[in-house]
Amino acid sequence: MSSLRVLIQRLDKELPLPQYAKPGDAGLDVYARIDCTLAPGARALVPTGIAIALPEGYVCFAHPRSGLAAKHGISIVNAPGTIDSGYRGEIKIILINTDAKESFEVKRGDRIAQLVFQTFESARFFEVEQLPESKRGGGGFGSTGA
Repeated sequence: MSSLRVLIQRLDKELPLPQYAKPGDAGLDVYARIDCTLAPGARALVPTGIAIALPEGYVCFAHPRSGLAAKHGISIVNAPGTIDSGYRGEIKIILINTDAKESFEVKRGDRIAQLVFQTFESARFFEVEQLPESKRGGGGFGSTGA
């Protein structure tokens, strides 16, 4: 298995660099740079203290942490958040508290999301008057019986 070379700038020297929790994990944990309270239904833009430079042809996605989601209802508003190869600013995570009753305290240094890296293909569009037929056609949103 090959490794992707990603340049990283630590904007907060006291926070750890992103890291895999276990061998074979797809996501690297990232950490909150600030303390904040998420009231029920509230969201917050939480900085991570890092910036990265990805090679062209790669994208980084910020995914929710399953433990935070299952135990506290904490997710990412735009999950997965997209970090393009041209972006050089601090990575920030838009957390949301989906719990209807309990507030959630984010503490500096808490693991708040996971970064997953992928290759992608750029698309070029070719406009046509009509699309070719398919078995599914225009059916969507439950049209397969699920």
